[in-house]
Amino acid sequence: MPSQSPSRNPTFPQHPPSHRLSYNHYAQTPLIPSPTVNIPLNTNMNNPRHGDRPRAEDNIPPRFELFLLGDGEKKVTEMIDTRITSSSIFTFNKEDHTLGNMLRSRLLQSPKVMFAGYKVPHPLFSTFELRIQTDTSITPRAALVQACRDLVEDLGILGREFTKEWELRKIVGEGANGSEK
Repeated sequence: MPSQSPSRNPTFPQHPPSHRLSYNHYAQTPLIPSPTVNIPLNTNMNNPRHGDRPRAEDNIPPRFELFLLGDGEKKVTEMIDTRITSSSIFTFNKEDHTLGNMLRSRLLQSPKVMFAGYKVPHPLFSTFELRIQTDTSITPRAALVQACRDLVEDLGILGREFTKEWELRKIVGEGANGSEK
């Protein structure tokens, strides 16, 4: 028996082109969620494109979860790499590229550090992994602690210099305003 084509099959109703529904009609038709699936609905009813459908933004975790540690969660964990001598992988929780790049660049300034690199395993989770390999004169943990101390010192200098320049600009600004009167 020959197979029926979709145009002859009664399960595929055919409408003349004037009766076909446009994309906008489908976008404005509200979706009915299944009673067995608990889907958070979009409350923005002003946007006819989304309607009641869940959006990609609904998947983003709350902002406070990006920087507050949970109960029993550690800020940094170390895993010693057994494949390479004097190498460790540090996992930083609730941190992102900002700290990862600062630590990596500061570690590479040390002559005792042979390799330093970081990666963010997934963009939705605020963690990064920092791999450090040193020569045998210093451990990766000691190199990381020294890099953190150096960064705190550098950021303190930056803060003092910024405050000094800010105060000087305020004094110059007040002097310019006083001479115009």
